[in-house]
Amino acid sequence: MATIRLLLDEDVRVLLAEVLRQRGYDAVHVIERHRGGRSDAEQLAYATAQRRAILTHNIRDYVMLDRDYRSRRRRHQGIIASDQLPFRELLRRTLRCLSRTRAEDMSGHIIWLHDFK
Repeated sequence: MATIRLLLDEDVRVLLAEVLRQRGYDAVHVIERHRGGRSDAEQLAYATAQRRAILTHNIRDYVMLDRDYRSRRRRHQGIIASDQLPFRELLRRTLRCLSRTRAEDMSGHIIWLHDFK
């Protein structure tokens, strides 16, 4: 099973990437990659080029980007969408998602962290 490589969007706390790495996951934050201030479309294109799924709280914009990718028959590596949550709950759900989802199953799809309560 291929593990998910993760890019955290600017609206997600950098601390999440740090904690995920401490637990053995390949996770980076857009700020760590000097990509702050870029558009959502640029962030998703970067994640796709890096073969990373992206975790975001910006649900509406990324749902629209997913539709655009699908309409143009393009495939991203996956979008993990989450409401704003307390840090511990976000970490718990993210860990559950990463441990239960294969990278190949995420590719081209939106995954809702709400489903990993």
